[in-house]
Amino acid sequence: MPVVHLHITKGASRNQKEQIVREFTQTLQSVLGKNPAHTHVLIHETEESDWGYSGMLTDVFRKGEGKE
Repeated sequence: MPVVHLHITKGASRNQKEQIVREFTQTLQSVLGKNPAHTHVLIHETEESDWGYSGMLTDVFRKGEGKE
Protein backbone atom coordinates (compact mmCIF):
# COMPACT_ATOMS: atom_id res chain seq x y z
CA MET A 1 0.00 0.00 0.00
CA PRO A 2 1.83 3.14 -1.15
CA VAL A 3 1.43 6.26 0.96
CA VAL A 4 2.68 9.53 -0.51
CA HIS A 5 3.20 12.53 1.79
CA LEU A 6 3.47 15.82 -0.08
CA HIS A 7 4.41 18.96 1.86
CA ILE A 8 3.64 22.27 0.18
CA THR A 9 3.02 25.84 1.26
CA LYS A 10 -0.63 26.87 1.35
CA GLY A 11 -2.27 28.15 -1.79
CA ALA A 12 -3.03 25.19 -4.04
CA SER A 13 -6.60 25.08 -5.33
CA ARG A 14 -8.86 22.08 -4.92
CA ASN A 15 -8.51 21.38 -8.66
CA GLN A 16 -4.73 21.41 -8.38
CA LYS A 17 -4.87 19.00 -5.43
CA GLU A 18 -7.17 16.67 -7.35
CA GLN A 19 -4.71 16.70 -10.25
CA ILE A 20 -1.79 15.96 -7.92
CA VAL A 21 -3.61 12.98 -6.37
CA ARG A 22 -4.66 11.66 -9.78
CA GLU A 23 -1.22 12.01 -11.38
CA PHE A 24 0.76 10.67 -8.40
CA THR A 25 -1.58 7.66 -8.31
CA GLN A 26 -1.18 7.11 -12.06
CA THR A 27 2.60 7.34 -11.77
CA LEU A 28 2.74 4.72 -9.01
CA GLN A 29 0.54 2.47 -11.10
CA SER A 30 2.52 2.85 -14.33
CA VAL A 31 6.02 2.81 -12.83
CA LEU A 32 5.63 0.33 -9.95
CA GLY A 33 2.44 -1.52 -10.88
CA LYS A 34 0.67 -0.38 -7.71
CA ASN A 35 -3.09 -0.77 -7.43
CA PRO A 36 -4.72 2.69 -7.45
CA ALA A 37 -7.35 1.46 -4.99
CA HIS A 38 -4.58 0.95 -2.43
CA THR A 39 -2.70 4.20 -3.04
CA HIS A 40 -2.99 7.04 -0.53
CA VAL A 41 -1.83 10.62 -1.13
CA LEU A 42 -1.68 13.04 1.79
CA ILE A 43 -1.21 16.72 1.07
CA HIS A 44 0.18 18.68 4.00
CA GLU A 45 -0.18 22.44 3.60
CA THR A 46 1.94 24.75 5.70
CA GLU A 47 1.85 28.51 6.14
CA GLU A 48 4.85 30.21 4.52
CA SER A 49 5.69 31.73 7.91
CA ASP A 50 6.00 28.19 9.34
CA TRP A 51 8.41 26.88 6.68
CA GLY A 52 12.13 27.66 6.66
CA TYR A 53 14.21 27.75 3.50
CA SER A 54 17.72 28.97 2.78
CA GLY A 55 18.19 30.08 6.40
CA MET A 56 15.01 32.15 6.60
CA LEU A 57 11.25 31.77 6.69
CA THR A 58 9.68 31.18 3.30
CA ASP A 59 7.53 34.32 3.40
CA VAL A 60 10.66 36.44 3.95
CA PHE A 61 12.59 34.52 1.28
CA ARG A 62 9.83 35.00 -1.30
CA LYS A 63 9.58 38.72 -0.58
CA GLY A 64 13.31 39.01 -1.26
CA GLU A 65 12.85 37.14 -4.54
CA GLY A 66 10.01 39.45 -5.61
CA LYS A 67 7.42 36.66 -5.33
CA GLU A 68 4.91 38.36 -3.02
